[in-house]
Formats: sequence, C-alpha cells, structure tokens
Amino acid sequence: MKLLRISAIEHVPLGPATPIEGWTGGEVHRTRQPLLPEGSSEHFSSSVVNFEKGATTGWHTHTTDQILVITLGNGIVANEEQVLEVGVGDVVQILPGENHWHGATANSYMAHITITGLR
Repeated sequence: MKLLRISAIEHVPLGPATPIEGWTGGEVHRTRQPLLPEGSSEHFSSSVVNFEKGATTGWHTHTTDQILVITLGNGIVANEEQVLEVGVGDVVQILPGENHWHGATANSYMAHITITGLR
C-alpha cells in the first residue's frame, strides 16, 4: 500500500500539443504530476494533468480504456461525434481506439486525474 499526496508530487512540464482545428481557447500550457511513475504498476498509468486556461491535448487515441476524473475547473472532452462540457466531480470513460481530445475551456483552468490501462 502506498499513500500519495498530490500536493507533494512534482509538476513536470508537458511539451506542445497539436492544436485542435478551429479551437481558439489559447496556447497549450500543461503539466503532469505522475501518480504511478513508469514501471510502478503492471496494469495502469495514472497522472494528474493540469491545464492552463484554454489549453488542450491534441487528437489522440489509447490502446486501452482511459478514465478521466475532473478535479479542478471546467473543461471539454471531445471525440469525433461528441463534445462534452465537464466540471469537478465528472468522470469520463474513453474507449480503446477512440480518437479524442480534452482540455480546459477558454475561461477556466482544468485538472483531471487520468487512469489508463497498460497493454
């Protein structure tokens, strides 16, 4: 068993993301706080991802399910068919192979915990 205190986990800057076509929310500034450092779990990766106002990921997919738990602010999670507005306490399941992006709204910071299967 291991106790993690998010406030004590270092913020690691993330590089730029490919802008979402038509998105005018802002420049992409994000950090990651690894909850499960690489190699610490055989089955999952997990991090807190912190988005500045208007920052998003680029379009991407995963080979396994991904769970996002919104912990701060307001954001958007979108796939090729849906655009969901999300806020604190919302949980989104993204299916394997689902092309998607997520990030903060133009006027709000956003943070979420990611839980992604390893395969």
